[in-house]
Amino acid sequence: MKDARYWIEKLNLLPHPEGGYYRENYRSKEQIRKDALPARFKGSRCFSTSIYYLLKGSEISHLHRIKSDEVWHFYQGSPLAVHVFSEDGSYSLLKLGDDFEKGQVFQALVPAGSWFGAEVMNQDSYSLLGCTVAPGFDFADFELGQREKLLRLYPQRRELIEKLTKSKFKR
Repeated sequence: MKDARYWIEKLNLLPHPEGGYYRENYRSKEQIRKDALPARFKGSRCFSTSIYYLLKGSEISHLHRIKSDEVWHFYQGSPLAVHVFSEDGSYSLLKLGDDFEKGQVFQALVPAGSWFGAEVMNQDSYSLLGCTVAPGFDFADFELGQREKLLRLYPQRRELIEKLTKSKFKR
């Protein structure tokens, strides 16, 4: 089996601001005009975008949210746990992988506006995935979670939020 370094080099992946590595592999040429989109979008957006995404064993995808739906696709490596905090205050765990007997799935949806982060379930491995966003991803729609804000919104999930956010002050 190939390791994380192989895929990072083979797919020309770059560091992602939320953690892990990525490379955009599709951006539709056609666009949806701003006036045809919900008010949360501040400009036109591509119909759809997709990326390759890789997390190494002990890395995490920090809690973040975007203004579009995002479908995650499992390709290879360890199963991935995606932690989703919905706007209504509920929490769900998506398990991406190939062992359906353990509740894993090949694809899972993170609804627009949800806070979400991820971790590799086998820290001796990596997770190679794809993410498809519609309307297409734009960094103007990306917000990295702030620990204090998320703790106020979801106080019952303190341990998980502390694990999946960066501390404000480095010690």
